[in-house]
Amino acid sequence: MKKYSYIGVAFIILIFGIYAVPKIVGKFKTPTLVKIAEVPNFEFTNQNGELISNSFYEGKVWVVEFFFTTCPTICPKMNENMVKIQDEFYGNLDFGIASFSINPKHDTPDILKAYAKDHGATLKNWNFLTGDQEKIYELANTGFTLFAGENSDAAGGFEHSGMFALIDKEGNIRSRLDAYGNPIAFYDGLDPKTVQMAKEDIAILLKE
Repeated sequence: MKKYSYIGVAFIILIFGIYAVPKIVGKFKTPTLVKIAEVPNFEFTNQNGELISNSFYEGKVWVVEFFFTTCPTICPKMNENMVKIQDEFYGNLDFGIASFSINPKHDTPDILKAYAKDHGATLKNWNFLTGDQEKIYELANTGFTLFAGENSDAAGGFEHSGMFALIDKEGNIRSRLDAYGNPIAFYDGLDPKTVQMAKEDIAILLKE
């Protein structure tokens, strides 16, 4: 009787293995990163008073965010998570970050430099950028489709997306697919799980 019980258990384990192994393997499959759009040309001034354009990031994998230094809500958390991404790839000259201020009238290069220092942004290729507000808003809303705008009723007087955009070495916005096969497009800068996804996908793009 015990002999048949052992055979039954072994059969169940075998069947479970046949169905479970592919699912486990699939779970750890390298994500496919699709192209969302091409980053339009831009040129703004960074925290060191240098003009920075797309050419600075040629051959680099980089992350983009829109923020402002006096933001009382989501920006501190976004930049806390961006520093974690910075630390993950620190010392890799093929990695960079671009943080565009949506309040450039206030956020001068000196203010951005102090902000970068206060928030632990020490990566050589991390540029905090300021310039013409209209051009920055066009870059955000049209170029990246990441919302940015003034709103006197909002905390701090501005509203903006909390998403990070991931850019490949050729200047294309890239992202992984969701469970339904649709591009997620951007990475939630407030969600630790999505920030981890961004790290994983940056590592993939650095190998391309």
